[in-house]
Amino acid sequence: VLSSGTPGVGKTTLGKELASRAGMTYINVGDMAKEGELYEGFDEEYDCPILDEDRVIDELEDKMSEGGVIVDYHGCDFFPERWFHIVFVLRTENSFLYDRLESRGYKGKKLQDNIQCEIFQTLYEEAVLSYREEIVHQLPSNTPEDLERNLDQIMQWIEQWMKDNN
Repeated sequence: VLSSGTPGVGKTTLGKELASRAGMTYINVGDMAKEGELYEGFDEEYDCPILDEDRVIDELEDKMSEGGVIVDYHGCDFFPERWFHIVFVLRTENSFLYDRLESRGYKGKKLQDNIQCEIFQTLYEEAVLSYREEIVHQLPSNTPEDLERNLDQIMQWIEQWMKDNN
């Protein structure tokens, strides 16, 4: 399962809770990259490290082949298509997203570019171009009620997939 979307849409909250409910392994690619220093430089403009995508793929390959993994990352076009049976792109209204990102210390260009990324559905488009369209789903992620609905919906999907594939 891939959980994707603009920073601040709720991927981590969803992924951790989903892993807990489904008994799956949760992997936050940003945290994994930080722990393993899987970077190839630093972006001064956005004040953040630049992910070394090849090293991330190498690091994840064995875990992904075992299955039962929820991967959380904003981008998705560098992950092998064979890794995911379903992709969820979380979407958040700009008024909620702006407050969430601002509370994380996002400012200026970084804040504006992330809001624009959400407005223009950039990460949804990336997912649709990277994976079979029928496995890519958008989910609203504005309120605690949205989170519960999303968790219920994804759990139903996982249970059905398990029945169909075991």
